[in-house]
Amino acid sequence: MKNFQANLKRLEATDTQVLGVSMDSAFANKAFADSIGVTFPLLSDWGGDVTRKYGIYEDKYKAPRRVNFLIGKDGKILREQIDNSAIDPTKIVDACVRPKLNR
Repeated sequence: MKNFQANLKRLEATDTQVLGVSMDSAFANKAFADSIGVTFPLLSDWGGDVTRKYGIYEDKYKAPRRVNFLIGKDGKILREQIDNSAIDPTKIVDACVRPKLNR
């Protein structure tokens, strides 16, 4: 999360929306975001419906895997980083670098 926050201006300049998703409650997400200075939205997947639909929930641990998804405007996953590779989002950030469309 801190790495995405550190790259937030760069991502926003490329017409990219950053969202975090956690199975924690909305209250816990807000407290966590405030404690580490995250300003992008952290969404609550209380119950785990989203993590199960994306196939990243681990029954063994009763928690989702750490994953970064780059999702296109058409809703398709363009890139993903899973587990240890998801700690450093550099590849995802670099994939987003493109000129912002003028509208």
